[in-house]
Amino acid sequence: MRVVGLFKMERGDDALAAAKVNRSRVEYYFTLSPCWPRWLLENHEAIRQITYLDADLFLFSSLDSIWTQMDDRGASVLMTAHRFSAEVLRFEKHGIYNVGILSFRRDDVGLACLEDWRRRCLEWCYDRLEDGKYADQKYLENWPERWGDAVWVCEHAGLNAAPWNWRSHETRVEAAEEVRLDNEPLLLFHFARLRPLFGTWWWQSGQIEYGVMPWALRQAIYGPYGTALDEARAGLQEIDPAIDFNRRGLRLNRRAWQELPMRILFGSDWWRCGTIWVSGRFGLGRYSARFLTVLRTTILRR
Repeated sequence: MRVVGLFKMERGDDALAAAKVNRSRVEYYFTLSPCWPRWLLENHEAIRQITYLDADLFLFSSLDSIWTQMDDRGASVLMTAHRFSAEVLRFEKHGIYNVGILSFRRDDVGLACLEDWRRRCLEWCYDRLEDGKYADQKYLENWPERWGDAVWVCEHAGLNAAPWNWRSHETRVEAAEEVRLDNEPLLLFHFARLRPLFGTWWWQSGQIEYGVMPWALRQAIYGPYGTALDEARAGLQEIDPAIDFNRRGLRLNRRAWQELPMRILFGSDWWRCGTIWVSGRFGLGRYSARFLTVLRTTILRR
């Protein structure tokens, strides 16, 4: 692994420099999604294929079978859909496809797709819905139609599994806590919105909108991830003892007070003890998405 300073990519790129000053920090991060892999391909000719991964992904099994299928299909680009469960289909307005994992070959279609995405993100990449756009994500929606079979929307249930789609699949935990979704092994899980609040013991799961995972599935997925986070933090602290989790802490604004009863009722805040993650709601949390959907559509009329 080699660390590359962001300044190297920014140097001499006037369009990127302009984007950096006209959007927020998180919007600039979104803008970098296509710029970073494109810069690597441009500056390292030995790279024949490049895969972008969100930082909150964790690999449970090898992706060799995915790359073999991509080769067999002759695809230039790999992408995945959100696969939202029925209760949270409303989130499709932010994008049918998820940026979490994307792979591009160094060929005509792969390079053209990546360059087009980069150009669009430099022009407009904001954390809001506007004219059919949203951040870096909605741009993905025309790729299958524009480039046809060269774009492979991988439907493997275990690739880019996430809080918003585990309910879309039949899940089970086998011996040695191996997770399977629709009888496919879990390959890559997206730990979106998970963040520590206090110490290493109080965490916000980020799952209240989607349905809180039941006990066995939660331990099998979040247990290994918590261990990996601890190991990564320990390794980084050997370099710089000041490095630690970025803790948000409690926010006492109006929205926080509105959400607090739901977080307590459905157990979306978790207590961590080693590899064990406890929600304390005895399975009630899995109904949070259904409850919030009914609340918004029937009572609040949103």
